[in-house]
Amino acid sequence: MDNAAFEELFGAAPLMAILRGMGAERSLAVSTTAWDLGIDVVELPIQSLDDVEALRVVAAAAKERGKVVGAGTVVSLEHVQQAVSAGAAFTVSPGLDLDVVRASHDAGLLSMPGVATASEVQLAMKAGLTWLKAFPASVLGTSWLGAMRGPFPAARFVTTGGMSAANAGDFLRAGARVVAVGSALEDPEQLPQLARLLDPAARA
Repeated sequence: MDNAAFEELFGAAPLMAILRGMGAERSLAVSTTAWDLGIDVVELPIQSLDDVEALRVVAAAAKERGKVVGAGTVVSLEHVQQAVSAGAAFTVSPGLDLDVVRASHDAGLLSMPGVATASEVQLAMKAGLTWLKAFPASVLGTSWLGAMRGPFPAARFVTTGGMSAANAGDFLRAGARVVAVGSALEDPEQLPQLARLLDPAARA
């Protein structure tokens, strides 16, 4: 159940957009903001039928622009099927459920489980998963990333939960490969800061 292909999916961009419960029209608008900014990967959590429809709309628009959209908060096999039918390219879960990972893999989707402990990281990596969602990142803190890097140097963490332009740089410097932001994309004051994080020269 290798998910190393996330490396190519994210490319050089250290940010991902998460658009939760926005509805189809607003999700498409904020996705467009993300894409125009240089954030290629968008995740839409699917917790209702309206969310699934929003995912369908954004996935169709993403395909036209050569971008990638995934389904988030995937916690059941039904969610995996909804993600497939809506055109998602990957699934993300808040916790570690290898049945969900396996169903996603069997359906041709990459899958990224959530982890918050060393035991969960170890189990995920034992299953062949190197790209993991650190959640809730704002609670875990930047020091958690440093602690995990020692025993699990091959792990690639995407930090999610409580991320903004104000703290994204701290998490990237602490070892996160990607930081997932949401409401920051609707804040005109945060957009320039996010743009700087996407600039390799500025990050250096």
